[in-house]
Amino acid sequence: MMKKITAALCLFVSAASYAQPGDMVKRHKIALFVPLYLDSAFSATMEYNYGKLFPRFLNPGLEFYEGAQLALDSLEKAGIPLEIHVHDTRSGKSVAEITSDTSFQGTELIIAHLANYNEVVFFAGIAASKGIPFINANLPNDGNISGNPHMVILNSTLRAHCQGIYRFLQKNYATARIVAFQQPGAQETTLRTYFNDIAKSTSTIPLKFKFINLENNFTAQQLIPHLDSTELTICVGASLDEGFARNLSQQLAYLNKQYHSRVIGMPTWDAIPFEKKEYAGLEIVYSTPFHLAKTDTISRRITNYFNNVLYSRPSDMVFRGYECIFRFGKLLAERGTDLDSSLGEKKYKVFTDFDIQPVFLNGASQGIDYFENKKLYFVKKVNGEVKGVY
Repeated sequence: MMKKITAALCLFVSAASYAQPGDMVKRHKIALFVPLYLDSAFSATMEYNYGKLFPRFLNPGLEFYEGAQLALDSLEKAGIPLEIHVHDTRSGKSVAEITSDTSFQGTELIIAHLANYNEVVFFAGIAASKGIPFINANLPNDGNISGNPHMVILNSTLRAHCQGIYRFLQKNYATARIVAFQQPGAQETTLRTYFNDIAKSTSTIPLKFKFINLENNFTAQQLIPHLDSTELTICVGASLDEGFARNLSQQLAYLNKQYHSRVIGMPTWDAIPFEKKEYAGLEIVYSTPFHLAKTDTISRRITNYFNNVLYSRPSDMVFRGYECIFRFGKLLAERGTDLDSSLGEKKYKVFTDFDIQPVFLNGASQGIDYFENKKLYFVKKVNGEVKGVY
């Protein structure tokens, strides 16, 4: 596998400003920003710097690019006229220099795999100043941006998850006993504020939400006073901390026979190995903006390519890269400079049922602050197995 990946990286070095072959057809221009770390991976003489090792920090950007490249191949075969410029955000050239360069002129769409808050702010600023749609492909952060109708967040923000969870509870457990367990912390305070604000603005009867703070290393005995042995208790894990989530789920699983509960978790819970015996029998539901069934034709084709050519399995980020380039590339080719007004269209679905909606942080009269994917999937797991997706 190393030979395959190293060979692919070598190709990326020569394709850092990749564009489809030119002709007389008008080609719409996309700037793709990805952390490839090519300057770290290769020396000036093109020698691979890590020998037989492949550092994990190279994976996310590389996998996103691999998916994007496969999408470009599909679009080229379909005759979609696009010009793609790929920029390594971890190269010796800063993103400020790249976006000031003549090669960036004429860009009609920015798609970026981001690493931090500062990058969100930077690209949002570029999008606003140049009037270019900017797709934030992976970071669930609005960067405290407001008044920027050119920014699109695909990985839903924490506020959007709270809104989705509240609606999910209203639909399925409107009359149930609901307890939200937290630990002290700034993020937990933010979560509580979001839920309280949603309760105040709901058009229906607010849920009976009870918040309970738990200290570190809490035990099952500390949960019992907030559970009921005669009826189901809906327990919301109102914390992004994985250690807290694991402990809460373990203790509730231990108590589940006597105190029947169902756990509603945060989007960070998708990486927890719930198949372990300490979670046995507990029903856990968490929200996520991306759910890959991998049963469709494109998913199978990507998986087969990785299995047969790269001798590996495609990560979720491969599918994200494919989806971003394919969907928004087709929209750009169709809409051109009118892309901003078409971002919410639900055509050209690949894997995800995106529901891109305008966000008004201070009311509609103040204008659009940004666009965000509001579609959330609720994944139910028991013993680590997916038992339902809603």
